Amino acid sequence: MQYTDWGERAARWSGIRSEMVDVHGTAVHYLVTHRTRAPEGPVHLLVPNPANSASNWLDVLAELRPHAHAIAVDLPGTIAGHTALPNRRAAGIEANVLFLRDFADALGLDRVVMHGWSAGGMIALLFADQAPERVAGLVLVAPALPPPLSVGEARLCRTFGRAGLAIVAPVALVLLRVSGRRILAATTRVLDDPASIAGSKWNSGGDLTRMSPEIAAVMRDEMSAVEPTRLGRAVTVYASLMSLMLVRRRPVLDAMRRVASPTLLVWGDEDRLAARASIDDWTAQRPDWNLVVLHRTGHAPPFEVPADYARTVLSWCGPRLHDR
Repeated sequence: MQYTDWGERAARWSGIRSEMVDVHGTAVHYLVTHRTRAPEGPVHLLVPNPANSASNWLDVLAELRPHAHAIAVDLPGTIAGHTALPNRRAAGIEANVLFLRDFADALGLDRVVMHGWSAGGMIALLFADQAPERVAGLVLVAPALPPPLSVGEARLCRTFGRAGLAIVAPVALVLLRVSGRRILAATTRVLDDPASIAGSKWNSGGDLTRMSPEIAAVMRDEMSAVEPTRLGRAVTVYASLMSLMLVRRRPVLDAMRRVASPTLLVWGDEDRLAARASIDDWTAQRPDWNLVVLHRTGHAPPFEVPADYARTVLSWCGPRLHDR
């Protein structure tokens, strides 16, 4: 789904438009806020969960637009977005980090405030570690990062995790081929009536009834147009993510310790995916990271509380990032 002005879908999205750019022969879709004057400070580059699309950031883009130039990108491997997938492996986490560097080159983005949501948080972290000269600030939104493990648990994951993923991924692909249409239909029903979920809670612990009806409608339309065969891309994404979180943890743990960019960690106190124990572990390793806890919010702050999220980020950025 693309619009020359997303105000056609919702008045508050006016000034957000769809664009395409060629990145080494791959057609890449992104959303960008209209600029009425030269931007002050770095561009905000918003990275979604890599299986989802840039449209997940629409409400946040609308909140950022009066204050900052912002871009949200469809990563290769997205299920509902418009970026082409050059090859199956291009959907993986580490491949997406390399892709983002090429995307930034294509748009001439020299300095950015990187936002990474969920699995997009791992991509943003690795990008900031590999291209520190480009990142003025790093915002990790309910990020999927390695959880704290004991020595024994880590050894168990290294020993059996690789084999487990090698077995689970093909099985998941087979199940998706059989049940893909039913999964898409179930997702559409949830988006039709979020309150139908028991207690209005999704598996992230967030309240989907707080999602704007316009965002829900866009997601419903996107999912209705998805071919079931595209669901297999999510298997590649999440197998890559689980490997880096549990099996090949060292590159991410090293990046967490090494990343030099000022970092804001945004977490909802009803998030069931990024547990409080993980948050405490990450901030113990990096006491210089700023933590903001959003109350009555789950794993989806950009859906549930986009205005609060944008205010939090803009307040944190302040003059110190925009002068860097």
